[in-house]
Amino acid sequence: MPTKIDTNVLSWADDLDSTTIEQAATTASMPFVNKPLALMPDAHLGLGSTVGSVVATTGAIMPACVGVDIGCGMIAQKLTPTAEQIRPHLTQLHERIAAFVPSGIPRKGNRKAGSHTDGPDTRTSVLAHLQKARPDAADATKTASQFGTLGSGNHFVEVCEDENGSAWIVLHSGSRNPGNTIARHHIAAAKGLMKDWFIELPDPDLAYLVEGTAPFEAYINDMRWAQLYAFENRQAMMDAIAAQLELVLATDDTSRSSTNNSTNNSDRALGTASVLDGDPINCHHNYTTQEHHHGKDLWVTRKGAILAREGTRGVIPGSMATGSFIVSGLGSPSSYCSASHGAGRAMSRTKARKTLSTESLDARMHGIAWNNQPKALLDEHPDAYKDLGHVMDNQSDLVEIEHRLTTILNYKGT
Repeated sequence: MPTKIDTNVLSWADDLDSTTIEQAATTASMPFVNKPLALMPDAHLGLGSTVGSVVATTGAIMPACVGVDIGCGMIAQKLTPTAEQIRPHLTQLHERIAAFVPSGIPRKGNRKAGSHTDGPDTRTSVLAHLQKARPDAADATKTASQFGTLGSGNHFVEVCEDENGSAWIVLHSGSRNPGNTIARHHIAAAKGLMKDWFIELPDPDLAYLVEGTAPFEAYINDMRWAQLYAFENRQAMMDAIAAQLELVLATDDTSRSSTNNSTNNSDRALGTASVLDGDPINCHHNYTTQEHHHGKDLWVTRKGAILAREGTRGVIPGSMATGSFIVSGLGSPSSYCSASHGAGRAMSRTKARKTLSTESLDARMHGIAWNNQPKALLDEHPDAYKDLGHVMDNQSDLVEIEHRLTTILNYKGT
Protein backbone atom coordinates (compact mmCIF):
# COMPACT_ATOMS: atom_id res chain seq x y z
CA MET A 1 0.00 0.00 0.00
CA PRO A 2 1.24 3.53 -0.72
CA THR A 3 2.73 5.99 1.75
CA LYS A 4 2.83 9.76 1.45
CA ILE A 5 6.56 10.52 1.77
CA ASP A 6 6.25 14.19 0.83
CA THR A 7 3.38 16.65 0.58
CA ASN A 8 3.25 16.01 -3.17
CA VAL A 9 4.60 12.44 -3.49
CA LEU A 10 2.83 9.10 -2.94
CA SER A 11 5.15 6.07 -2.88
CA TRP A 12 4.71 2.31 -3.15
CA ALA A 13 8.48 1.90 -2.49
CA ASP A 14 9.64 1.32 1.09
CA ASP A 15 13.39 1.56 0.50
CA LEU A 16 13.96 5.03 -0.98
CA ASP A 17 17.08 7.01 -0.16
CA SER A 18 16.92 10.72 0.61
CA THR A 19 18.34 11.72 -2.80
CA THR A 20 15.60 9.85 -4.67
CA ILE A 21 12.90 11.35 -2.44
CA GLU A 22 14.30 14.83 -3.02
CA GLN A 23 14.38 14.30 -6.78
CA ALA A 24 10.76 13.13 -6.87
CA ALA A 25 9.64 16.00 -4.65
CA THR A 26 11.40 18.51 -6.88
CA THR A 27 9.60 17.17 -9.95
CA ALA A 28 6.27 17.16 -8.10
CA SER A 29 6.75 20.82 -7.12
CA MET A 30 6.33 22.01 -10.70
CA PRO A 31 3.07 24.00 -10.89
CA PHE A 32 1.57 22.01 -13.77
CA VAL A 33 2.17 18.59 -12.13
CA ASN A 34 -1.01 16.99 -10.82
CA LYS A 35 -0.53 16.07 -7.15
CA PRO A 36 0.49 13.65 -5.88
CA LEU A 37 3.25 12.29 -8.10
CA ALA A 38 3.25 8.47 -7.84
CA LEU A 39 6.42 6.45 -7.19
CA MET A 40 6.37 2.76 -8.04
CA PRO A 41 7.96 0.12 -5.74
CA ASP A 42 11.03 -0.13 -8.00
CA ALA A 43 11.71 3.63 -7.88
CA HIS A 44 15.29 4.90 -7.78
CA LEU A 45 17.34 7.96 -8.70
CA GLY A 46 17.27 8.69 -12.43
CA LEU A 47 18.69 11.05 -15.02
CA GLY A 48 16.24 13.91 -15.49
CA SER A 49 13.59 12.45 -13.21
CA THR A 50 13.07 9.49 -10.92
CA VAL A 51 12.96 6.06 -12.56
CA GLY A 52 9.74 4.40 -11.48
CA SER A 53 7.72 7.60 -11.41
CA VAL A 54 4.30 8.48 -12.81
CA VAL A 55 4.04 12.21 -13.50
CA ALA A 56 0.63 13.56 -14.55
CA THR A 57 0.65 17.08 -15.98
CA THR A 58 -1.79 19.67 -17.29
CA GLY A 59 -0.82 21.93 -20.18
CA ALA A 60 2.87 20.99 -20.34
CA ILE A 61 5.27 18.07 -20.71
CA MET A 62 8.87 17.73 -19.53
CA PRO A 63 10.73 15.73 -22.23
CA ALA A 64 13.49 14.66 -19.81
CA CYS A 65 10.85 13.00 -17.63
CA VAL A 66 10.03 10.67 -20.52
CA GLY A 67 13.76 10.12 -20.95
CA VAL A 68 16.07 9.34 -23.83
CA ASP A 69 14.88 5.78 -24.51
CA ILE A 70 11.39 6.72 -25.67
CA GLY A 71 9.05 3.74 -25.82
CA CYS A 72 11.41 1.37 -24.03
CA GLY A 73 9.41 -1.59 -22.82
CA MET A 74 8.71 -5.30 -22.78
CA ILE A 75 7.23 -7.94 -25.03
CA ALA A 76 6.31 -11.45 -23.88
CA GLN A 77 5.01 -14.32 -25.96
CA LYS A 78 3.81 -17.73 -24.81
CA LEU A 79 5.03 -20.65 -26.94
CA THR A 80 3.46 -23.89 -28.13
CA PRO A 81 6.51 -26.08 -27.37
CA THR A 82 6.98 -26.66 -23.67
CA ALA A 83 10.02 -25.67 -21.64
CA GLU A 84 10.93 -29.36 -21.42
CA GLN A 85 11.01 -29.60 -25.22
CA ILE A 86 13.14 -26.46 -25.57
CA ARG A 87 15.58 -27.13 -22.72
CA PRO A 88 17.87 -29.56 -24.62
CA HIS A 89 18.38 -26.89 -27.32
CA LEU A 90 19.13 -23.85 -25.16
CA THR A 91 22.81 -23.53 -26.08
CA GLN A 92 22.07 -23.73 -29.80
CA LEU A 93 19.15 -21.35 -29.44
CA HIS A 94 21.30 -18.83 -27.56
CA GLU A 95 23.84 -18.91 -30.38
CA ARG A 96 21.12 -18.32 -32.98
CA ILE A 97 19.60 -15.44 -31.03
CA ALA A 98 23.04 -13.83 -30.77
CA ALA A 99 23.47 -14.21 -34.55
CA PHE A 100 20.05 -12.97 -35.63
CA VAL A 101 19.29 -10.31 -33.00
CA PRO A 102 22.18 -7.81 -33.12
CA SER A 103 23.00 -6.06 -29.88
CA GLY A 104 25.48 -3.82 -28.14
CA ILE A 105 26.97 -0.38 -28.67
CA PRO A 106 27.93 0.70 -31.24
CA ARG A 107 25.43 -1.17 -33.39
CA LYS A 108 25.69 -0.93 -37.15
CA GLY A 109 22.82 -3.32 -37.68
CA ASN A 110 24.86 -6.10 -39.31
CA ARG A 111 22.94 -9.36 -39.16
CA LYS A 112 22.97 -12.84 -40.59
CA ALA A 113 21.50 -13.37 -44.04
CA GLY A 114 17.98 -14.71 -43.81
CA SER A 115 17.05 -12.63 -40.80
CA HIS A 116 13.60 -11.09 -40.41
CA THR A 117 14.45 -7.84 -42.17
CA ASP A 118 15.51 -9.63 -45.36
CA GLY A 119 12.73 -10.08 -47.89
CA PRO A 120 9.18 -8.80 -48.36
CA ASP A 121 7.67 -9.69 -44.96
CA THR A 122 5.42 -7.64 -42.70
CA ARG A 123 8.29 -6.23 -40.65
CA THR A 124 9.93 -4.88 -43.81
CA SER A 125 6.67 -3.11 -44.64
CA VAL A 126 6.54 -1.67 -41.13
CA LEU A 127 10.10 -0.39 -41.46
CA ALA A 128 9.28 1.25 -44.80
CA HIS A 129 6.37 3.04 -43.13
CA LEU A 130 8.56 4.17 -40.24
CA GLN A 131 11.22 5.43 -42.66
CA LYS A 132 8.65 7.42 -44.62
CA ALA A 133 7.23 9.07 -41.48
CA ARG A 134 10.63 9.58 -39.85
CA PRO A 135 11.08 12.85 -37.91
CA ASP A 136 13.82 15.21 -39.06
CA ALA A 137 15.65 14.62 -35.77
CA ALA A 138 16.06 10.88 -36.43
CA ASP A 139 18.99 9.63 -38.50
CA ALA A 140 17.71 7.83 -41.63
CA THR A 141 20.54 5.30 -41.75
CA LYS A 142 20.21 4.35 -38.10
CA THR A 143 16.43 4.18 -38.34
CA ALA A 144 16.87 1.31 -40.80
CA SER A 145 20.04 -0.32 -39.49
CA GLN A 146 18.98 -0.41 -35.84
CA PHE A 147 15.47 -1.72 -36.48
CA GLY A 148 15.34 -5.25 -35.09
CA THR A 149 18.33 -4.73 -32.75
CA LEU A 150 18.44 -5.13 -29.00
CA GLY A 151 20.81 -2.59 -27.50
CA SER A 152 22.90 -3.08 -24.37
CA GLY A 153 22.75 -2.30 -20.65
CA ASN A 154 19.68 -3.89 -19.10
CA HIS A 155 18.13 -4.87 -22.45
CA PHE A 156 17.78 -8.62 -22.86
CA VAL A 157 16.11 -11.64 -24.42
CA GLU A 158 15.00 -14.50 -22.19
CA VAL A 159 13.35 -17.86 -22.56
CA CYS A 160 11.38 -18.65 -19.43
CA GLU A 161 9.26 -21.41 -17.92
CA ASP A 162 6.02 -20.70 -16.08
CA GLU A 163 4.44 -22.62 -13.19
CA ASN A 164 2.66 -24.93 -15.65
CA GLY A 165 5.78 -25.88 -17.62
CA SER A 166 4.85 -23.62 -20.54
CA ALA A 167 7.66 -21.72 -22.28
CA TRP A 168 7.74 -17.97 -22.94
CA ILE A 169 9.99 -15.57 -24.83
CA VAL A 170 10.47 -12.29 -22.92
CA LEU A 171 12.30 -9.32 -24.44
CA HIS A 172 13.28 -5.84 -23.19
CA SER A 173 14.25 -3.08 -25.64
CA GLY A 174 13.33 0.38 -26.87
CA SER A 175 13.67 2.91 -29.68
CA ARG A 176 17.47 2.66 -29.94
CA ASN A 177 19.48 5.57 -31.37
CA PRO A 178 16.56 7.14 -33.29
CA GLY A 179 14.57 7.58 -30.06
CA ASN A 180 17.64 8.82 -28.21
CA THR A 181 18.35 11.41 -30.90
CA ILE A 182 14.73 12.61 -30.91
CA ALA A 183 14.67 12.89 -27.11
CA ARG A 184 17.92 14.85 -26.86
CA HIS A 185 16.79 17.20 -29.64
CA HIS A 186 13.59 18.11 -27.79
CA ILE A 187 15.18 18.22 -24.33
CA ALA A 188 17.65 20.76 -25.71
CA ALA A 189 14.79 22.70 -27.33
CA ALA A 190 12.90 22.85 -24.01
CA LYS A 191 16.01 24.07 -22.18
CA GLY A 192 16.49 26.73 -24.84
CA LEU A 193 12.94 27.94 -24.34
CA MET A 194 13.47 28.24 -20.59
CA LYS A 195 16.48 30.43 -21.30
CA ASP A 196 14.57 32.54 -23.81
CA TRP A 197 11.69 33.03 -21.35
CA PHE A 198 14.01 33.75 -18.39
CA ILE A 199 12.46 30.88 -16.43
CA GLU A 200 14.57 29.56 -13.56
CA LEU A 201 13.97 25.93 -12.65
CA PRO A 202 14.92 23.90 -9.57
CA ASP A 203 16.58 21.43 -11.98
CA PRO A 204 17.49 22.17 -15.64
CA ASP A 205 16.11 18.74 -16.63
CA LEU A 206 12.63 19.92 -15.66
CA ALA A 207 12.55 22.16 -18.74
CA TYR A 208 9.11 21.91 -20.27
CA LEU A 209 7.10 22.45 -23.44
CA VAL A 210 3.74 24.24 -23.29
CA GLU A 211 0.68 22.58 -24.81
CA GLY A 212 -0.71 24.44 -27.82
CA THR A 213 2.69 25.64 -29.02
CA ALA A 214 4.60 24.43 -32.07
CA PRO A 215 7.51 22.95 -30.02
CA PHE A 216 5.02 20.94 -27.93
CA GLU A 217 3.24 19.54 -30.99
CA ALA A 218 6.56 18.71 -32.65
CA TYR A 219 7.67 16.76 -29.58
CA ILE A 220 4.38 14.85 -29.29
CA ASN A 221 4.50 13.86 -32.98
CA ASP A 222 8.15 12.77 -32.81
CA MET A 223 7.68 10.98 -29.50
CA ARG A 224 4.73 9.00 -30.84
CA TRP A 225 6.84 7.97 -33.82
CA ALA A 226 9.60 6.78 -31.45
CA GLN A 227 7.04 4.86 -29.38
CA LEU A 228 5.82 3.12 -32.53
CA TYR A 229 9.40 2.40 -33.58
CA ALA A 230 10.11 0.81 -30.18
CA PHE A 231 6.88 -1.20 -30.26
CA GLU A 232 7.55 -2.57 -33.74
CA ASN A 233 11.25 -3.09 -32.97
CA ARG A 234 10.32 -5.48 -30.16
CA GLN A 235 7.88 -7.32 -32.41
CA ALA A 236 10.49 -7.64 -35.14
CA MET A 237 12.96 -9.25 -32.73
CA MET A 238 10.25 -11.54 -31.38
CA ASP A 239 9.54 -12.69 -34.94
CA ALA A 240 13.24 -13.36 -35.52
CA ILE A 241 13.63 -15.35 -32.29
CA ALA A 242 10.50 -17.39 -32.96
CA ALA A 243 11.77 -18.24 -36.44
CA GLN A 244 15.11 -19.39 -35.02
CA LEU A 245 13.39 -21.48 -32.35
CA GLU A 246 11.32 -23.16 -35.04
CA LEU A 247 14.48 -24.02 -36.97
CA VAL A 248 16.21 -25.36 -33.85
CA LEU A 249 13.25 -27.58 -32.98
CA ALA A 250 13.02 -28.81 -36.57
CA THR A 251 16.27 -30.71 -35.96
CA ASP A 252 14.52 -32.75 -33.25
CA ASP A 253 11.81 -35.03 -34.67
CA THR A 254 10.21 -35.49 -31.26
CA SER A 255 9.93 -31.77 -30.56
CA ARG A 256 8.86 -31.08 -34.13
CA SER A 257 6.07 -33.65 -33.92
CA SER A 258 4.85 -32.43 -30.55
CA THR A 259 4.94 -28.79 -31.67
CA ASN A 260 2.94 -29.59 -34.80
CA ASN A 261 0.38 -31.60 -32.83
CA SER A 262 -0.15 -28.67 -30.49
CA THR A 263 -1.02 -26.47 -33.46
CA ASN A 264 -3.14 -29.19 -35.15
CA ASN A 265 -1.23 -28.86 -38.40
CA SER A 266 1.37 -31.58 -38.93
CA ASP A 267 2.11 -30.43 -42.48
CA ARG A 268 2.83 -26.80 -41.54
CA ALA A 269 5.95 -25.32 -43.15
CA LEU A 270 8.60 -23.71 -40.98
CA GLY A 271 7.39 -20.36 -39.68
CA THR A 272 6.96 -18.37 -36.53
CA ALA A 273 3.23 -19.12 -36.21
CA SER A 274 3.91 -22.79 -35.39
CA VAL A 275 5.74 -21.94 -32.15
CA LEU A 276 3.59 -19.02 -30.97
CA ASP A 277 0.59 -19.49 -28.68
CA GLY A 278 -1.84 -16.56 -28.68
CA ASP A 279 -1.06 -12.86 -28.94
CA PRO A 280 2.04 -11.15 -27.56
CA ILE A 281 1.97 -8.71 -24.64
CA ASN A 282 3.82 -5.62 -25.89
CA CYS A 283 3.94 -2.69 -23.46
CA HIS A 284 5.91 0.54 -23.07
CA HIS A 285 7.38 1.70 -19.77
CA ASN A 286 9.05 4.99 -20.90
CA TYR A 287 6.40 7.15 -22.55
CA THR A 288 3.68 9.75 -22.21
CA THR A 289 0.07 9.69 -23.33
CA GLN A 290 -3.13 11.62 -22.75
CA GLU A 291 -5.51 9.98 -20.27
CA HIS A 292 -8.49 10.91 -18.07
CA HIS A 293 -7.93 10.66 -14.32
CA HIS A 294 -9.69 12.24 -11.32
CA GLY A 295 -12.08 14.12 -13.58
CA LYS A 296 -9.29 15.70 -15.64
CA ASP A 297 -7.63 15.18 -19.01
CA LEU A 298 -3.94 14.77 -18.17
CA TRP A 299 -0.67 14.00 -19.90
CA VAL A 300 0.55 10.93 -17.98
CA THR A 301 4.29 10.34 -18.20
CA ARG A 302 5.43 6.91 -17.08
CA LYS A 303 9.20 6.75 -16.64
CA GLY A 304 9.91 3.19 -15.63
CA ALA A 305 6.24 2.29 -15.13
CA ILE A 306 3.63 0.36 -17.10
CA LEU A 307 -0.05 0.94 -17.77
CA ALA A 308 -2.10 -1.15 -15.30
CA ARG A 309 -5.72 -0.39 -16.12
CA GLU A 310 -8.14 -3.03 -14.88
CA GLY A 311 -7.59 -6.14 -16.99
CA THR A 312 -4.66 -4.70 -18.98
CA ARG A 313 -1.89 -7.30 -19.26
CA GLY A 314 1.71 -6.35 -18.64
CA VAL A 315 5.22 -7.72 -18.16
CA ILE A 316 7.29 -6.98 -15.06
CA PRO A 317 10.85 -8.34 -15.38
CA GLY A 318 13.55 -8.84 -12.80
CA SER A 319 17.23 -9.05 -13.62
CA MET A 320 19.40 -11.82 -15.03
CA ALA A 321 18.44 -15.15 -13.43
CA THR A 322 15.46 -13.80 -11.48
CA GLY A 323 12.68 -14.26 -14.03
CA SER A 324 9.61 -12.12 -14.71
CA PHE A 325 5.91 -11.78 -13.94
CA ILE A 326 2.99 -11.69 -16.33
CA VAL A 327 0.35 -9.51 -14.68
CA SER A 328 -3.02 -7.91 -15.24
CA GLY A 329 -3.78 -4.43 -13.95
CA LEU A 330 -6.19 -3.63 -11.12
CA GLY A 331 -6.83 -0.03 -12.23
CA SER A 332 -5.69 1.79 -9.09
CA PRO A 333 -6.74 5.48 -9.31
CA SER A 334 -3.99 6.52 -6.86
CA SER A 335 -1.24 5.29 -9.21
CA TYR A 336 -2.93 6.69 -12.34
CA CYS A 337 -3.55 3.04 -13.30
CA SER A 338 0.18 2.24 -13.26
CA ALA A 339 2.58 -0.36 -11.87
CA SER A 340 6.34 -0.92 -11.73
CA HIS A 341 8.38 -1.70 -14.84
CA GLY A 342 10.68 -4.19 -13.15
CA ALA A 343 12.84 -4.77 -10.10
CA GLY A 344 14.72 -1.46 -10.32
CA ARG A 345 18.38 -0.95 -9.53
CA ALA A 346 19.54 -1.21 -5.93
CA MET A 347 23.04 0.05 -6.74
CA SER A 348 24.66 2.02 -9.54
CA ARG A 349 26.66 0.29 -12.25
CA THR A 350 29.86 1.73 -10.79
CA LYS A 351 29.04 0.46 -7.30
CA ALA A 352 28.08 -2.95 -8.69
CA ARG A 353 31.46 -3.31 -10.40
CA LYS A 354 33.29 -2.30 -7.21
CA THR A 355 31.18 -4.39 -4.84
CA LEU A 356 30.15 -7.59 -6.63
CA SER A 357 32.29 -10.43 -7.97
CA THR A 358 32.41 -12.33 -11.24
CA GLU A 359 32.47 -15.56 -9.22
CA SER A 360 29.14 -14.75 -7.56
CA LEU A 361 27.65 -13.83 -10.95
CA ASP A 362 28.76 -17.19 -12.34
CA ALA A 363 27.09 -18.89 -9.38
CA ARG A 364 23.82 -16.99 -9.84
CA MET A 365 23.70 -17.93 -13.55
CA HIS A 366 24.25 -21.64 -12.88
CA GLY A 367 21.85 -23.78 -14.92
CA ILE A 368 20.92 -20.92 -17.27
CA ALA A 369 22.12 -20.62 -20.87
CA TRP A 370 23.70 -17.17 -21.05
CA ASN A 371 26.48 -15.07 -22.63
CA ASN A 372 28.96 -16.42 -20.07
CA GLN A 373 30.77 -13.08 -19.93
CA PRO A 374 30.86 -12.35 -16.19
CA LYS A 375 33.38 -9.52 -16.46
CA ALA A 376 31.45 -7.66 -19.17
CA LEU A 377 28.09 -8.15 -17.44
CA LEU A 378 29.11 -7.62 -13.82
CA ASP A 379 27.10 -4.38 -13.56
CA GLU A 380 24.01 -6.42 -14.52
CA HIS A 381 24.53 -8.81 -11.59
CA PRO A 382 21.15 -9.81 -10.08
CA ASP A 383 22.34 -8.48 -6.71
CA ALA A 384 22.63 -4.99 -8.26
CA TYR A 385 18.82 -4.94 -8.47
CA LYS A 386 16.03 -4.85 -5.93
CA ASP A 387 14.38 -8.11 -4.93
CA LEU A 388 11.61 -8.67 -7.47
CA GLY A 389 9.43 -10.61 -5.04
CA HIS A 390 9.52 -7.70 -2.59
CA VAL A 391 8.64 -5.27 -5.38
CA MET A 392 5.64 -7.42 -6.31
CA ASP A 393 4.50 -7.63 -2.68
CA ASN A 394 4.54 -3.83 -2.50
CA GLN A 395 2.21 -3.47 -5.47
CA SER A 396 -0.38 -6.13 -4.72
CA ASP A 397 -3.00 -3.36 -4.96
CA LEU A 398 -1.81 -2.38 -8.45
CA VAL A 399 -1.59 -5.69 -10.33
CA GLU A 400 -2.71 -9.30 -10.14
CA ILE A 401 -0.12 -11.98 -10.94
CA GLU A 402 -1.06 -14.31 -13.81
CA HIS A 403 2.21 -16.19 -14.22
CA ARG A 404 5.59 -16.37 -12.49
CA LEU A 405 8.28 -16.95 -15.11
CA THR A 406 11.61 -18.63 -14.31
CA THR A 407 14.62 -17.90 -16.53
CA ILE A 408 16.22 -20.78 -18.46
CA LEU A 409 18.01 -18.68 -21.13
CA ASN A 410 19.31 -15.11 -20.94
CA TYR A 411 20.89 -13.20 -23.81
CA LYS A 412 22.27 -9.74 -23.00
CA GLY A 413 23.64 -7.04 -25.25
CA THR A 414 27.24 -6.20 -24.30
